[in-house]
Amino acid sequence: MKMTKVVKMGTSLSAVLLLAACGNKSEDKNSAGANEETSESITGSVQVDGSSTVFPIMEGIAEEFSIENPKARATIGVSGSGGGFEKFIAGETDISNASRPIKEEEIALLEEEGIDYTEFKIALDGLSVVVNSENDWVDYLTLDELYAIWAEEGDADTWADVRDGWPDEEIELFSPGIDSGTYDYFDEVILNGDQIEREASLSEDDNILVQGVKGSPNGLAYFGYAYYAENMDTVKIVPIENSEGDVIEPSSETVQNGNYEPLSRPLFIYVKHESIVENNAAYEFAKYSLKMAGEMAQEVGYVAMEEAIYEESLATLESLK
Repeated sequence: MKMTKVVKMGTSLSAVLLLAACGNKSEDKNSAGANEETSESITGSVQVDGSSTVFPIMEGIAEEFSIENPKARATIGVSGSGGGFEKFIAGETDISNASRPIKEEEIALLEEEGIDYTEFKIALDGLSVVVNSENDWVDYLTLDELYAIWAEEGDADTWADVRDGWPDEEIELFSPGIDSGTYDYFDEVILNGDQIEREASLSEDDNILVQGVKGSPNGLAYFGYAYYAENMDTVKIVPIENSEGDVIEPSSETVQNGNYEPLSRPLFIYVKHESIVENNAAYEFAKYSLKMAGEMAQEVGYVAMEEAIYEESLATLESLK
């Protein structure tokens, strides 16, 4: 079987969401304590970048934050988990979003730059495998079948290669880009740490992956559950057989209880200590994010963690201040 290298699809999502609102909010000095922070007193800007998977959560939080704090500005960029860490290391951002844990080499680079940070888990995700909505033969896939489809050493070029009775049609693959934490996570749990070497269309923009599968009768892609939830009328979810032999579809329940494995994962933000101490807008936005993360995660299609985890994170953030 001939292997071909990954090809790039489209351009990375480099658009930046700039959230700033103008407005007036009256202060009730009689009801507010002298030391209480009010929305009128929160000024300045905070720079956030990173994972496209985490983006829907942070986008929603930033919109609410800008409404409550009209003199503060939150800029949310999307360059993938790896791209976000590059900006974090370069000192360009206050907060870095990630859909996978920080890597050892990234930790070393931050240490070289003298950048201290704290990791916070903000939600859970069920990485979702999808096919074209007209695909009526894929009822589920096993972990071994996913390996055969995506791995360099796999032997599945067509659907018929995956399972007897399926069409003898070449599978068209769509994957997050190499700077994506979703790409890294999929490689780790499905490909045993190897990179994708099959011919596949890559993009940091999960919406492009959705459109790719939507336009390809033989398309197959994977991305965060929120992007499936937003597009469930145009693409079809593929249940996955887990290590126990149970066929599981990602949902709030199966992600929370761990049955949707190994494709369930935590989502993170990484907060720079210097920004928390010296940039009040960054501190207030980080605090607001931890307070709102569970609610916003559920609203956009992810899974909230236990409330105690958010409370512990808020206490940790306060200790940095």
